Amino acid sequence: MTDALDERLHTLDAWWRAANYVSVGQIYLLDNPLLRRPLEPTDIKPRLLGHWGTTPGLNLVWTHLNRLIRERDVNAIVLAGPGHGGPVAVANAWLEGVYSAVYPQIGQDEEGLRRLFRQFSFPGGVPSHVAPETPGSIHEGGELGYVLSHAYGAVLDNPDLVAVAVIGDGEFETGPLAASWHANKFVDPTHDGAVLPVLHLNGYKIANPTIPARIPREELESLLRGYGHEVLTVEGDDPMDVHRQMLVAMDAAHDRIREIQRLAREEGDVVRRPWPMILMVTPKGWTGPGMVDGQQVEGTWRAHQVPLAGTRDDDGHRKLLEEWMRSYGPEELFDQDGRPVAALLEIAPSGPRRTSANPHANGGVLRNPLDLPHFSGAAVEVAEPGGSIHEPTRVLGTYLAEVMRRNADNFRLFGPDETASNRLDAVYEVTDKVFGAEILESDEHLAHTGRVMEILSEHTCQGWLEGYLLTGRHGLFSCYEAFIHLVDSMLNQHAKWLKTTRTLEWRPPIASLNYLLTSHVWRQDHNGFSHQDPGFIDHVVNKKAEVVRVYLPPDTNTLLSTMQHCLASMHYVNVVVAGKQPSYDWLDAEQADLHCARGLGIWEWASTGGPEPDVVLACAGDVPTLESLAAAALLREHLPDLAVRFVNVVDLMRLQDERAHPHGLSDRAFDAVFTTDKPVVFAYHGYPWLIHRLTYRRTNHDNIHVRGYLEEGTTTTPFDMVMMNDLDRYHLVMDVIDRVPGLGQRAAGVRQFMEDTRRRARAWTREHGEDLPEVQQWRWPGSAAG
Repeated sequence: MTDALDERLHTLDAWWRAANYVSVGQIYLLDNPLLRRPLEPTDIKPRLLGHWGTTPGLNLVWTHLNRLIRERDVNAIVLAGPGHGGPVAVANAWLEGVYSAVYPQIGQDEEGLRRLFRQFSFPGGVPSHVAPETPGSIHEGGELGYVLSHAYGAVLDNPDLVAVAVIGDGEFETGPLAASWHANKFVDPTHDGAVLPVLHLNGYKIANPTIPARIPREELESLLRGYGHEVLTVEGDDPMDVHRQMLVAMDAAHDRIREIQRLAREEGDVVRRPWPMILMVTPKGWTGPGMVDGQQVEGTWRAHQVPLAGTRDDDGHRKLLEEWMRSYGPEELFDQDGRPVAALLEIAPSGPRRTSANPHANGGVLRNPLDLPHFSGAAVEVAEPGGSIHEPTRVLGTYLAEVMRRNADNFRLFGPDETASNRLDAVYEVTDKVFGAEILESDEHLAHTGRVMEILSEHTCQGWLEGYLLTGRHGLFSCYEAFIHLVDSMLNQHAKWLKTTRTLEWRPPIASLNYLLTSHVWRQDHNGFSHQDPGFIDHVVNKKAEVVRVYLPPDTNTLLSTMQHCLASMHYVNVVVAGKQPSYDWLDAEQADLHCARGLGIWEWASTGGPEPDVVLACAGDVPTLESLAAAALLREHLPDLAVRFVNVVDLMRLQDERAHPHGLSDRAFDAVFTTDKPVVFAYHGYPWLIHRLTYRRTNHDNIHVRGYLEEGTTTTPFDMVMMNDLDRYHLVMDVIDRVPGLGQRAAGVRQFMEDTRRRARAWTREHGEDLPEVQQWRWPGSAAG
């Protein structure tokens, strides 16, 4: 070992020891941050919360990445899969000086260190994970499985960025993580950056050994090579030896990355090559207490959280804690004022090259608005309601193609093998699907470079998009409605991130997370019951009101207007549900835009009887709108004296009270539309109780009767599907008759006719395998198509 190398390694070790010291202090200490005196019970937090076991390994990665950044001017961010190692990100941000710049009250001195320690996992302080409050974080890691997909999303269209993704060996066992290993087949080395995975094998989860640590090493490395990686191993428990190995591995990994990119960018050689990764094998809770109360801690699952749990009340534990912290040599690492010594800071990068200050980890500062065409350029002509038929998502595809044309490095479309199935294939006129593995002559729209991302893993698509958004770009996730539930937990985490960052002025807003849910519950003609579930809306509505938006456009032009609005929005989760099958056009472009701006409105052309209605016929969703209009036509035909007000809802959150949601209607406005005392028959796309939940405070709530999905379904015709759930036009007419006072006796014959027609319709499907001709051929009265 040369003197120069020896000096570099000792400098690295000093930073690592300092980071470990600051990490331990955050878990344990309220006061006495530099151990100026022996620890006392009052120096210890009453509740010890945090995770030590993963911390020294994470600090090792941060330490050596900082060295690489400084020596080679690498543009890099870190994503900690073991996000419960939160003290690591805070410690390194503080050592880099970024934490004190963002939070001036946490100075880079002894008092700042005391405050830093005190706030961690403490009431009114900061969370224990790599949370949004931590500079440099785009990945909290509170839920395991997403670190690789987030990292790959971050490097798309970021050609100079390296995302170092640390994967815990517990996280390695999760399904989403397993799928995301294949994300390296979707990186274009010409235009994208690179991900450097670091699989950290410390052997244990919270109470059990991990699978990758207990299978033969050859088997594990074969698996990783099979995923498409060159494995560089760093292993041991001697700090100086491990530092030497990590230095060599980091340099080698960076060399491999740059060579792959050079071949692609300078020589046009895009043959897929193994990307480097580091297999880091170190003890659980490395450098922490070896034995506690006669039991081994270091290198076991006992080091996972707090190795010394009784330090406030147990003199022996407190003495062990002091010995542990003093073993890092704080007197060598901090000066008399508590500042990191100058020699220690030599390893830190400067300015935006610091991982905690890298702008890619604060995507709002990089976000540029999309260049969005006005949707009217793609709108369909509607001379009269119901006078034409289009496939809404196919028309939307033409609009998205223009969006992609105008935003060639700022917008991507994500989905699980469903872009064409969801009728969005017009985008292929502008871009292909990116695919780095073998491409055959028989393949269509596959290329080594492209802006459509498809993998049959909803988790990976969601993670890609989140990483893309969090680093300042824009996108859309298109998915079958029933299967978007697979990312329920991921949506939870992202919504929490958005909610928290709304309160952090130093984090500007990012682009919204936009979902297009199609192939929906009411039109699963050949897939059946397994593909019928509208419940994602209910899940989304549970999130904070300032973050979530739900839209149910009734036709093609309202879908276009809605999507333009969503793509332009910031810091929301937008859920848009729209069918892909041929359906009627109700509103022209101008009417659609106005209707969407209102969020809900009275359709005068579908209403009868003047300003004072006998009943309100309301609907939300494309199929409920069709059935409600058909019911309105039947009422017009059979009960011409009945005054019917027809109301369509696009923005579901308009139903809520304005005090509960920013889009909510005032009570006065709601009562003006839905009345204070008239029956309301509401045909809804999803589970009916959600409408009751949104409107329970309203004056007229007791008169609101909702029809929706009742968990009845099978492979059947479209109309039979709505009949199975009592959402059909005939049942809606019966609901009106049953609920308008005094109408039941007068309209008994009409009601009986509706019942009989339902039976006839059901029998027809069973005999002919298709819907009743009068249902198939129905048109809005007076339309050109009628």
